[in-house]
Amino acid sequence: MSTIVMDGGLSTHLETLGADLSDELWSARLLLEDPALIRRVHADYFAAGATVATTASYQATLQGFVTRGLDVAGAERLIRLSVELAAQARDEAGGGLVAASVGPYGAFLANGAEYTGDYDLDEDALLDWHRPRWEILGSAGADLLACETIPSYAEARALARLIAETPSVKAWVSFSCRDAERLNDGTPIVQAAALFTGNPQVVAVGVNCTAPRHIPGLIARLAGGLPVVVYPNSGESWDAVNRRWLGLADPVEYGQAAKEWQEAGASMIGGCCRTTPEHIRQVHAHLS
Repeated sequence: MSTIVMDGGLSTHLETLGADLSDELWSARLLLEDPALIRRVHADYFAAGATVATTASYQATLQGFVTRGLDVAGAERLIRLSVELAAQARDEAGGGLVAASVGPYGAFLANGAEYTGDYDLDEDALLDWHRPRWEILGSAGADLLACETIPSYAEARALARLIAETPSVKAWVSFSCRDAERLNDGTPIVQAAALFTGNPQVVAVGVNCTAPRHIPGLIARLAGGLPVVVYPNSGESWDAVNRRWLGLADPVEYGQAAKEWQEAGASMIGGCCRTTPEHIRQVHAHLS
């Protein structure tokens, strides 16, 4: 299997282009206010060499939009719009894949819980919470669903059940991790990945929004199972109270690091928060 080059941080590039993402809807706010800017971000990543566009639905939920004053039908239209915008950019670029982002419950909470896995819902409640958006995105025309930044074993189990409920849906599952061995809630990544081993609906299992320094160890723990997807952040840490990134990025040359991740066994490589089209350009140059 040749290595697939994915896109980078949607929100990071939106902010570079002047978008204000300072509220709880984050990048999903632009589905309501400036969808053309989202389409431009997808186009810029395709131009940089990406072959996968991950939609702006990470923080787009029925509950979040209804709280903003939309009715349920209007909220559903915006979630579907996230797929349409990525598909338009894909078609203009001449091909590629559209991955509909299924962000974690912690993203909806907007309190940084996706970096801790500290939730107020159990597995059954998480299943019920995810299901409405899952059904919308599963029927919106994306090539697959991207279950991403999953910080806890309970949420992974809930998503495994949703995948089983929808046999026509393909997905990848990507965890957020605290170190080179464990999810943010402390679960060994080997244990979480085992929920999806051998499932023909799951195209890859891996890691995102995790510091680059942890990626080689995590790939090693995932090797030998499903194809491995990795798209780390810059290595900075998220301050949920003040809604800003803190600390320094890991001192890695992203393209060279991507080559090392490929050699370690990753089949899909891109970037997450604080990465840009330039990072993806480096990845494409080193992997091509």
